[in-house]
Amino acid sequence: MTKSELVDAISIKINVPKKRAEDVVNAVFESMKDALLEDDRIEVRGFGSFSIRERKAKKGRNPRTGEQVFVDKKKSVHFRPGKELRAIVDAK
Repeated sequence: MTKSELVDAISIKINVPKKRAEDVVNAVFESMKDALLEDDRIEVRGFGSFSIRERKAKKGRNPRTGEQVFVDKKKSVHFRPGKELRAIVDAK
């Protein structure tokens, strides 16, 4: 599902104009981004949680040349699905 498809689905589900639904979606995503940038954890009960994980620096390998390269430490977003979401997906 793309962002525009999500806006369309929300617009239909709660019977609001697409522009209003787009504003809501943008506000939610912006709030989530701001929280993650502050290293906060986001928990949506029944859906899952988002958190920041820090990856250590390591030695890697260029797959094309086989040459060893150094990979700097970095942060990444991690999503962990909630029990209810896992159960629904498993049932499909």
